[in-house]
Amino acid sequence: MVSEFEQILKFWMEKGVDSKFGGFLGEVDLTGTPSINAPKGVVLNARILWAFSMAYNFLKKEEYLQMAHRAYNYLKSHCWDNEFDGLYWSVTHDGKMLDGRKQIYAQGFGIYGFSEYYKATGNAESLNFAIKLFNLIEEHSFDNEYKGYIEALSRSWQPLSDMRLSAKDANEPKSMNTHLHIIEPYTNLYRVWPDQKLGVQMHGLIRVFLDHIIDTQTGHFKLFFEMDWKEKGNMVSYGHDIEGAWLLCEAAEVLGNKALLKEVEAVALKMTNVTIQEGLTPDGTLLYEKDFGNHHFDEDRHWWVQAEAMVGFINAWQITNDEMYLEKMATVWNYIDNKLIDKKFGEWFLRTDRNGFPVFSDPKIGFWKCPYHNTRALMEVALRLRANIDKLKQLVTLNNSQ
Repeated sequence: MVSEFEQILKFWMEKGVDSKFGGFLGEVDLTGTPSINAPKGVVLNARILWAFSMAYNFLKKEEYLQMAHRAYNYLKSHCWDNEFDGLYWSVTHDGKMLDGRKQIYAQGFGIYGFSEYYKATGNAESLNFAIKLFNLIEEHSFDNEYKGYIEALSRSWQPLSDMRLSAKDANEPKSMNTHLHIIEPYTNLYRVWPDQKLGVQMHGLIRVFLDHIIDTQTGHFKLFFEMDWKEKGNMVSYGHDIEGAWLLCEAAEVLGNKALLKEVEAVALKMTNVTIQEGLTPDGTLLYEKDFGNHHFDEDRHWWVQAEAMVGFINAWQITNDEMYLEKMATVWNYIDNKLIDKKFGEWFLRTDRNGFPVFSDPKIGFWKCPYHNTRALMEVALRLRANIDKLKQLVTLNNSQ
């Protein structure tokens, strides 16, 4: 898995760098051919910063650090709003503001990237950017009455009528997805900046998940909400369920609250088991989502869903010692290795169809296609297996004796 980790980053270093306008390209097709004039999403660039910073922290290779420097310099020089603070939603191919809205999801990924880069470099400016984004989110997005965070604001941090993260989302003031990608960067920031207020907000956010976002009856995340947490819509996202199961465990563990961690682990196991029961296909891969309103399954195998499934399954194994979860993880990895990894042009296909054939029209690099889910999953699996090597040796010995 570590070799595949490096192959992914090799693709981004060879095909993703924008040598003309700086930073990284906004879109590259299946074969590695760039779309020169494609806009550059801030989420993509923040995830690139995180990925190469994390890769350096993981393997200590100088070329990864150089790519992290490149991503950091571009993000602060072209994506930071010097007038109103915070990160734009997108910039043009040549680095000018395109959409200045303050999508809280994007601010969160800014924290994720800046905090990981600080961990890699000790660059105090990067930590200050992360802390500033945390304070901006708390000042402008936190709901003091009902708790949680609203989706988006204008460039100058004023209310918006359309707060959607993407065209497929419901236009509601709160969503599971944004909250999940706030707890994720807050956790990473807390590792390098264990501030008391940050810890309090993390604890409160975990409680929001436990009390409002997770449906305790079904074991699924609810997806969209009014301000007072009334649910809107009737969809299930199996990919987010399995991703959230391990991210919430990570957050509670980093906080060091044993009682909270125990509560979160119990819920995470339920979510994982329901995901297996409902979302796992006969070939062992995970469906993306289901709309119960029209009974429609998205049966494509999306790259990020399979990546997060690996981590979710190994997380459940660590909690329970049940090797069934390891077997599920291995099955997903075999599918990724055989179907999703592009052995000809590099990186992973964005998705395969229900029959395992890649969708060739999808980009390799794009507004949402990034080196984040797959590199993180491979690193997490490697680290978690390494940390449990004695347990694995005992398991192998036991199986060989039977």
